[in-house]
Amino acid sequence: MNGDKHPWAGVARLIIIILFLSAGVTAANAGPFEKGSRRFSIVAGSGRMLDSNYAIFGVGAGVFAADGLELGLDGEAWLGSDPGIYKLSPRATYILPVRSRVRPYGGVFYSHIFIEDYDDLDTAGVRGGVYITTDKSWFLGLGAVYEVYLNCDESIHASCDDTYPEVSILITF
Repeated sequence: MNGDKHPWAGVARLIIIILFLSAGVTAANAGPFEKGSRRFSIVAGSGRMLDSNYAIFGVGAGVFAADGLELGLDGEAWLGSDPGIYKLSPRATYILPVRSRVRPYGGVFYSHIFIEDYDDLDTAGVRGGVYITTDKSWFLGLGAVYEVYLNCDESIHASCDDTYPEVSILITF
């Protein structure tokens, strides 16, 4: 599929533009996302693959390599159907350093998906949304993800790309 014709291609470009434009914002607004801070996350959701529905549970961790720039690794287990599916995803996320309880974020990721009795899959994607907080260490993330399956066999998979909502709970320390 040509990425320029996909409806989410514009969203991906917007995320990249926002990240570049916000690079000049002062580090004084980094707050809990300042260099050296760490992140722990818990992810729960649902998904569909290989004509089966799954409950998705995951955990992740990361470190802020620079103010607002988090490098992390997340893992997911897709439970409730066969075959078993497990996903490992390194990622980079940038949180805009604004003085607000609502912090926009954008990022990129790569995933390796282990599927029992099938060939593994590799994906790449973009994500964006907002983190909402009521204090300085707990955050609720609401966003969207666009993911492309890099080595997809259309005779097995109904689609070789996917768009889905993202909800997460993050703790920084």
